[in-house]
Amino acid sequence: MAISADLESVPLHIVAGRAEIDLPAAQRAVADLLTALGRDPHSAHLADTPRRVAHAYAEMLTPREFELTTFPNDEGYDELVLAKDIPVQSLCEHHLLPFQGVAHVGYLPGRRILGLSKLARVVELFARDFQVQERLTKQVADWLQDHLDPKGVGVVIEAEHQCMSLRGVRAVGSRTVTSSLQGILRDNQSSRQEFFALTGLTP
Repeated sequence: MAISADLESVPLHIVAGRAEIDLPAAQRAVADLLTALGRDPHSAHLADTPRRVAHAYAEMLTPREFELTTFPNDEGYDELVLAKDIPVQSLCEHHLLPFQGVAHVGYLPGRRILGLSKLARVVELFARDFQVQERLTKQVADWLQDHLDPKGVGVVIEAEHQCMSLRGVRAVGSRTVTSSLQGILRDNQSSRQEFFALTGLTP
């Protein structure tokens, strides 16, 4: 939903709202996995691995909380605002292997504008989860459309998936590109072309 008039000047505290991670259970699961893979989790080199892995996954699956503050678009700015090459790190929900790359996030302002660093925060909000790239791209676009109420939103993510580069086809260096467009950036051809041109991609 859009930000209502009475909340326009009030920062919104953004949290992920996910289930709490059970670190002791995660450590036990990692120890069991090591055993199932024919390794001794009590050996000198692996004794602390379950704890390290559990904490690493907890970090990768927990986005940082942040304050969302929008500002009046007093100058009536109506051109595309684009943040390019925002780092993206996430976990493929099919193999629990990382995928990483960059996101290009843009919007056409309406009555409100957003601090540029918050675009990166929104990407992280959804990236720190078990994901598929298509869903991640749409979640970022939907969230910005709902909370910022812009005239249009565009999100492109380019990422390399370790489930493709380390196993299976082993297509090292192959990057997957996904996009999600809303509002004017979806409906107006010239605006759509401008967005893709600024991201460095051809529509």
